[in-house]
Amino acid sequence: MSFSALGLSEALVRAVSEIGYDVPTPIQSKAIPAVLAGGDLLAGAQTGTGKTAGFVLPILQRLGESAIAPRGARPIRALILTPTRELAAQVEQSVVTYAKHTPLTSTVVFGGVNINPQADRLRRGVDVLVATPGRLLDLAGQRAVDLSKVEVLVLDEADRMLDMGFIHDIRRVLRLLPQRRQNLLFSATFSDEIRALADTLLDRPATIEVARRNAPAESVAQRVLPVDRARKRELLSHLIREHRWFQVLVFTRTKHGANRLAEQLVKDGIPALAIHGNKSQNARTRALAEFKSGALQVLVATDIAARGLDIVELPHVVNFDLPNVAEDYVHRIGRTGRAGAEGEAVSLVSPDENALLRDIERLLRRQIARETIAGFELDPNARNEPEVDDRPPRQPRGAQRRPGASRTASQGQPPRGNATTPARGAASPRGAHGAPNSRGVGAFRGRSSQRGR
Repeated sequence: MSFSALGLSEALVRAVSEIGYDVPTPIQSKAIPAVLAGGDLLAGAQTGTGKTAGFVLPILQRLGESAIAPRGARPIRALILTPTRELAAQVEQSVVTYAKHTPLTSTVVFGGVNINPQADRLRRGVDVLVATPGRLLDLAGQRAVDLSKVEVLVLDEADRMLDMGFIHDIRRVLRLLPQRRQNLLFSATFSDEIRALADTLLDRPATIEVARRNAPAESVAQRVLPVDRARKRELLSHLIREHRWFQVLVFTRTKHGANRLAEQLVKDGIPALAIHGNKSQNARTRALAEFKSGALQVLVATDIAARGLDIVELPHVVNFDLPNVAEDYVHRIGRTGRAGAEGEAVSLVSPDENALLRDIERLLRRQIARETIAGFELDPNARNEPEVDDRPPRQPRGAQRRPGASRTASQGQPPRGNATTPARGAASPRGAHGAPNSRGVGAFRGRSSQRGR
């Protein structure tokens, strides 16, 4: 099947073709017709399957078919919410790429940078707005953004937005939207909470799931290398040199650990930089750009900073530290093996992480292959003590969160004193046929204690 056969315009098909895509991925083949049909959609696909194009392309098609000639500034007709700055920037870049042969315009807004240029751009008007929830609400508070003409709402990586405690912010955004609209939920995983959210937000949605829940891409080769904690950095440098790895994304559990590892790799003669929530947005953007271009050999990242990174044909992902939450392992290794490309995920596991490894394998429903590297065998007398975690506690999905806990800057948004205020009298979402949904956003309240901040 071709993209043109999915009902996309010649302008969109040409843009897709120019970046080398001829055949849609499974999620695109299913999602594009569903979005074009105009109804609500719940779509679950493992990361790297092309889900961004699965909603961007049909949104652009729909907006182009009903183009309006505003007398003043263009009204925002499509709103895409993402959990992190990096993902927001990447989604908006996709919008720019696919809309290049159309008159449609877009912009992106997120925290960590000057708000005034963003406000100025919005006052001039755009068709598509990509945003993180916190910065969008900041702009709304300044009356710099008008969402009253939004026709399509997308919650991208909705599972992570729930994880990060954005449920109250989402409620507040919904209050600013018209009742009649199309709602699309896209998620890297299909957790039970996502289904519960869909039950309250969506009206008779089409449901698409192209991979088993929490299943990593089959094109990713996984292996575990047992090693004493004190020798992890030495082993990582050995692997990079011995196998001539030229582009490696390395995950650490903490910001401090990311900084320390990057510094140590540089001392080993390996170009490396760290990205995490304490880095400025400019520093994070610069490091990511250098890594994507191949100028930087190793990018060391924490989970939040690396969420949604889209790096073409990234060959290697290394878990320097295993994540505390097993589902994050799937997200991490999903950075490689994207869109059918082959990739390798290597986990350096010290004895103190064996329990975390068992949790991951239980989630995957299989054992990951072990491999011992000569010269790095485990020393029975070595002290393998876990690294002190410098992050606020994070619970697995569905666990009770501490009431009143605020978002942190590392999660992509600065904390605000009113971020926990529940929305009252929120507008009902639009149904599949344009009718207002009788289940208002107030239906969230039954579950808000699970995810609230």
